[in-house]
Amino acid sequence: QVTFHDDSIVDICRLSVEEAHTRLSGWLESSEDDGTPESAVIRKVLPHLVSRLGFLERVGLNYLTLDRSTRTLSGGEFQRSRLAGALGSGLIGVGYVLDEPTIGLHATDSQKLVSCLEDLRDQGNSVLLVEHDLAVLRQADWIVDLGPGGGRRGGRLVVSGPPEDVMACSESVTGAHLAGRMAERPRQRREVDPDHAVTLRRANLNNLKDLEVAVPLGVLCAVTGVSGSGKTSLVSGTLVPLLSAELSGRKCEDVGTPAAELDWPEDSGLDRVVLVDQSSLGRSPRSTPATYTKIWDEIRKVFAQTRMARAKGFDSRRFSFNTDPGRCEECSGRGHVTVEMQFLPDLVVPCRACEGRRFDAETLRVKYRGKSVAEVLEMSAADAVEFFENFPRVVSLLQTLVDTGLGYMVIGQPTATLSGGEAQRVRLSTELGRRRRGPSLFVLDEPTTGLHADDVSRLIEVFDRLVDAGNSVVVIEHHPELIAAADWVIDLGPGGGAGGGRLVATGTPHQLVDQADSATGQMLREVLNPAG
Repeated sequence: QVTFHDDSIVDICRLSVEEAHTRLSGWLESSEDDGTPESAVIRKVLPHLVSRLGFLERVGLNYLTLDRSTRTLSGGEFQRSRLAGALGSGLIGVGYVLDEPTIGLHATDSQKLVSCLEDLRDQGNSVLLVEHDLAVLRQADWIVDLGPGGGRRGGRLVVSGPPEDVMACSESVTGAHLAGRMAERPRQRREVDPDHAVTLRRANLNNLKDLEVAVPLGVLCAVTGVSGSGKTSLVSGTLVPLLSAELSGRKCEDVGTPAAELDWPEDSGLDRVVLVDQSSLGRSPRSTPATYTKIWDEIRKVFAQTRMARAKGFDSRRFSFNTDPGRCEECSGRGHVTVEMQFLPDLVVPCRACEGRRFDAETLRVKYRGKSVAEVLEMSAADAVEFFENFPRVVSLLQTLVDTGLGYMVIGQPTATLSGGEAQRVRLSTELGRRRRGPSLFVLDEPTTGLHADDVSRLIEVFDRLVDAGNSVVVIEHHPELIAAADWVIDLGPGGGAGGGRLVATGTPHQLVDQADSATGQMLREVLNPAG
């Protein structure tokens, strides 16, 4: 076995980036140029390795192990790993384009990322970001603001210039948020009842270190911490499976839940745990936001009530593209057909019979307010709210999409084309549209992913509605405005990977501000006391 300083290459690859950087830096500092082959290797190879590991740390990936498969990385982690490679390349005159690189990053890690981007710029490169983070936008040299809305209401240039010009533009929603002109809705912070909480003890999944923490019920609770601090391990990996097993009456060991102790008030009336994650909404190519949220069931009823539909004897089943008799027979309601290519990837082309409209000619002749069902499927959620204004049930379901920041979304687009953040908000919209049930615990992992500051404000109102209706909401979050709006904050850390997994602070956002060892508290100080 080949070893170096008693470590094999397998041993080194099992280390996190931070641990490897510390160990290799120690080797480099302790080495002497004595002419031996070992010292020659150290002097020639180690500086390059230490430099590359340093770049990975700077972009906030210090918690990743070196043997981690790239297929298991999130989009943001993969993007930042490529950025680290760019930093180490030393190239100049290159244009770098990054799509929301701060996704999944704590505010402190975002600042490290901005520092890396500024280094690229100073080396003679150009850096273009697609970004919503207000702190990053304030440090940009130039901002191109598009809008004024989303989807079909956007696509126009609102303002282009340095941050000061954007903040001075009265038509820019982004500028209003940057300048602090947006009037905040008065919020009454809810009191936390220490006896009305779920308590976890001896939680040790992944990097958690026998953690004991109380998660209050009946409030909006934010779980925070730097990247890799153990937030997902605590909430999605421990709290959700344990509490779900308790509520279903199953033994924890029978369902493969992690080892931890759970104590919760059985008189809380808690009915279920709802994990609203960012996984795909389904593998069916027929699935759309309209069908997934059951909005399409209500819209089909609207078309079945039209004069022409009644005259032809059409019921609501006629307006489904998933079943006969109304769907196109040629493409079976898909709107496209797949042409098999013997030595090439299959080719997907629009159906020639229905021209991509999914329905047969007879069904398309039935119209409501001059629109066929195919044309309704091409509407955005916001447009559909106005179109079906005379049907309160349809409007209430569509409004949940608008409230969760999806007003721009075409209700008939395949769910397979949605991003993880969009899929998560469609799930949340579905829960909001359901009939009232018993008190539920809603758990969301970074629900603000891909949202503009204006949409985050709407999302906070949605969470308030859920809590005011008797539910509990737990969010794993980095977004400063959402954390500041929470009733209770659980901050993990202090670092990521092996340096995390501990409880740093708990309390209201204002109480965390006074915690000197809490990175989240320091970030909240700037949000809650901008003048200070």
